[in-house]
Formats: sequence, structure tokens, C-alpha cells
Amino acid sequence: MLCVVAGLVLLLAACGGSKTKPSKGSTSRPNVGGAPGRRGGVNDDTSRPQGSRYGVDNDSVPNDNLDVSKLVEPTPRNEPRSLYGNKSPYSVLGKSYTVLPNASGYDERGIASFYGSKFHGYKTSNFEDYDMYQFTAAHKTLPLPSYARVTNLENGKSVVVRINDRGPFHENRIIDLSYAAAVKIGVWPKGTGLVEVRSIDPDHPDAPGTLVSSGAASSPPSRPVPVPMPARPSPMVVAGPAGAGAVSRPAGAATTPPPASSRIAFQPQATSSPSGAASAAIVPPPMRPVTAPSAGDIASASIASALPPEPSAPPAVPTVNPKPKIYLQVGAFSDLANASRVADQLDKAGLGPVSIIQADINGRSVRRVRVGPLADVDTADRVTDQIAGLGLPRPSVAVD
Repeated sequence: MLCVVAGLVLLLAACGGSKTKPSKGSTSRPNVGGAPGRRGGVNDDTSRPQGSRYGVDNDSVPNDNLDVSKLVEPTPRNEPRSLYGNKSPYSVLGKSYTVLPNASGYDERGIASFYGSKFHGYKTSNFEDYDMYQFTAAHKTLPLPSYARVTNLENGKSVVVRINDRGPFHENRIIDLSYAAAVKIGVWPKGTGLVEVRSIDPDHPDAPGTLVSSGAASSPPSRPVPVPMPARPSPMVVAGPAGAGAVSRPAGAATTPPPASSRIAFQPQATSSPSGAASAAIVPPPMRPVTAPSAGDIASASIASALPPEPSAPPAVPTVNPKPKIYLQVGAFSDLANASRVADQLDKAGLGPVSIIQADINGRSVRRVRVGPLADVDTADRVTDQIAGLGLPRPSVAVD
């Protein structure tokens, strides 16, 4: 899928979808990679303007019921980088993106969309024909081609995809799935889904990834720990590892817990010793005196050993993962006062619950200001625009 931009072909990803057609995003796909304009798949004359290049204006999905059980997932293998689609950095819609040097260790959560019939047979960013019946995907920064496992966090279904396209450049999306991949994990017919994208190293397919958040530094996932809110914005001192999550209040701070709607929360800092042991000292339990057994105790033990064993307890019920929640991260601040000012502005706007979450990123303590959890993807898109309307930076999506 190509269009000529400043003499180069740049590729934009379609985003989202509905029961009849993908939507909720741009359907233009300029190619990133500098491929010369040339004819590709079905009437794919890449020398034509983007608006008239495709056979139809709106994206859609096939009318037939796709049986994904008959489709084979791609087998990850080492492939050379494509000649096209790996230019770095590249810019789309005024925003710059840097292609990762490799896919090793990549693991990110966010919102997935998909694209379908409009682009079927047209060129992808690395100049392959897009086939909506194959398990492929578009990504903004992973090398082309590369492989990833995409898991729907709402139902646990997953699929291995080969990433051969750039996008999605619609805001708040991290990956654009092919129609087949969307059907496989249940993103279609809903149109969007909360997913985890984990890269696959063909030499070490089971190696764990490192969770990252869109537009933020790498950090492990965590949940906020509610603490009482200060009476007024003033610096707080976070206690050391022994009191993780505790806050030492300045003089005059409130001493009663806040109401349930309070917006201030903190994530305790994660600490570890070089040996990997817990940083807090381990104190053994006190020793208890031992007395010799009596004759009655010995007799009781003999009778108990002669009785048949009691039936074993029923097997434990597997723990069900909690439903993923959508948050919008508005900023990350080293100074609590700055984070509190932004949080106050969001709180007054009434866009949803606002929280400040403390995290340790590469040895530096930061406070993340987030709005959420939000009800669904549509709400996240709407609140994103409202936050930008307040003059604040456009937030990034976080899925916990």
C-alpha cells in the first residue's frame, strides 16, 4: 500500500472496525521505506494520489464466514530486513517514529485494530501484497519483517502474526491486525480489542519480553496502591523499602483517609539486591519449647495411624485473570508538585478518576498522572480529545 510523499512512498495503517467495516481510524496507508512508485497488486498503481489509489473509499470485511481453524499460523524464522519499510526515523502526520534495531524483548499492551478488504492485494510497507486471509499485522516500530504473539487480554485468545506493514497511525492504537488475525482472537467483529503484543525471537521463541508502555520508558507493570491524600499540594517523602507505598506527611496534612473517589494513589517502588533476594531483612520466627510426648499422645497417634486416610481436598479452582482496564497517561513528572497540578486540572475537568502513580524507571523516581479506568475504547478516544482540549499533552494508552 503506497502513496508518493516527497518523492518517497510512505504507508499509513487503517485502524479499528465495526461489524460491517473497519472504522475509527484513517484508511490511508502511506508506505514508510522509500520504495519507488510502481504497480503492485489489484490495480495498485502507486504513482496515483492516495485518495484515488484504492478501488473503494471505505474499508470493509468479506461477506463469507471465515473458518480460521483451517488457517496455519506463520512459523517464526530468521529473515533479513526488508529493503523497504525500515527507514528510521520516519514521519507520518507530523509525528516521528524510530524503528527498533531488533524485535528482541519487545512486549507492549494497548489497543489493537484491524484492516480488511479495501487493502487486500495492495502493497504493504515492505512491498509485499497484503493478504487479509493471512496472519499478518502492521506496527509502527518493530522491524519488517518480524514475528509477534498477539493476545486478546479480554478472552485469552492469541495468534502468531508476521509483521510486514507500518501502522496504525490512528491515535491510541498499537497494532493493526489482518482480518484473519482479528477473527482468530476475537477483535472482529467488535473492531478493537485490548491486547498484549510480545515479539518472538525465532532462536528463542519462549524467551520473555520486557513490558513497555506507548511513548514511555520501559517499566514493569504494576497496580496503584491507594494512600491518604494530602490536604494541599505539597512535597511528600516516600518511605524506603521497609515501608513501601507509605507516605510521610508534611506538617498540617490530613490524617483521615480520603473518600472513595479520591484521586491520589501511589505505586510502591520495586527494589532488589544484586543477588535477587528481597531487600527487607528476613526475621526467623521465635523458637518454641519442645516437650516430650506423653503416653496418651503416643496412644492417640497409634489409633490415628490405623484409621483410613481422609479424602483429599478438591483441586483448587484456577485463578481467572482480572478484566483489563484502560487508562490514559497524561504525563510523567519527577516533581510531585508538578504532577499534582496536572492532576488537579484533570480532576476539575471531571473526565474520570485521576491518579498519581509512583514508579522507578531506570533508577529514576517519576510520578505518572493517569485518568481511568475508562469504560471502553470509544470513551478513551473521546477523553483523549478532551484532555488535548485542556491544553495538556495528548495522553498515551496504558492497559493494566
